[in-house]
Amino acid sequence: MTNVPLAGIKACVFDAYGTLFDFAAAARGCRDALGAEADKLTGLWRDKQLQYTWLRSLAGRYVDFWQVTGDALDFALETLGIDRPGLRDRLMTLYLTLETFPEVPDVLRRLKQSGMRTAILSNGSPKMLYAIVTGNNLSALIDAVLSVDEVGVYKTDPKVYQLTVDRLGVPARSIAFQSSNAWDAYAASAFGMRVVWCNRYGQRRERLPGAPDCEVGSLAELPALVGVA
Repeated sequence: MTNVPLAGIKACVFDAYGTLFDFAAAARGCRDALGAEADKLTGLWRDKQLQYTWLRSLAGRYVDFWQVTGDALDFALETLGIDRPGLRDRLMTLYLTLETFPEVPDVLRRLKQSGMRTAILSNGSPKMLYAIVTGNNLSALIDAVLSVDEVGVYKTDPKVYQLTVDRLGVPARSIAFQSSNAWDAYAASAFGMRVVWCNRYGQRRERLPGAPDCEVGSLAELPALVGVA
């Protein structure tokens, strides 16, 4: 294949939440209890979840992503004045069964069939990642599932991205990193990886070090970018 935008890639590494797996599925699964508040809850829950990872990293007060996710949910529920019996437990359980975006299984299958190595690099705890990978029958399509638990700090600390290089034994410039989160995409680029920003949510470009090599609206565009037919 000629004119491959990201030539020489040895491994495709993916962020999990928002990139492979739809975090909004948890609140959608409780729409019977949440009604019109489901989308509001999703947005606030996600925003607070990310804020807590950054603030804990800055303060050197790491706890795993399951704890952060629960804390963020508690904040969001209280802020929106939602207090319904059993709802918190339902939402947290659903976070362990998030669905993939529609194109994900086929994309991973094509990459694996081509001989490309595949991995997840996520803020998620090992328990959370194991649950959604196995629940979506992706175990055979992903070579490594890497959690920030191994380094005790959240993205965007460079130690997180170095974990991928160390565990896969592949130079940063030979890794294509995919994330739907602009801040994550820019950080991986600044670290030295090749980056495909899967801009599912119509985000604006960040004013941060680094810059994605490619921007796509769906991971369905990835195989062609790395030379996979």
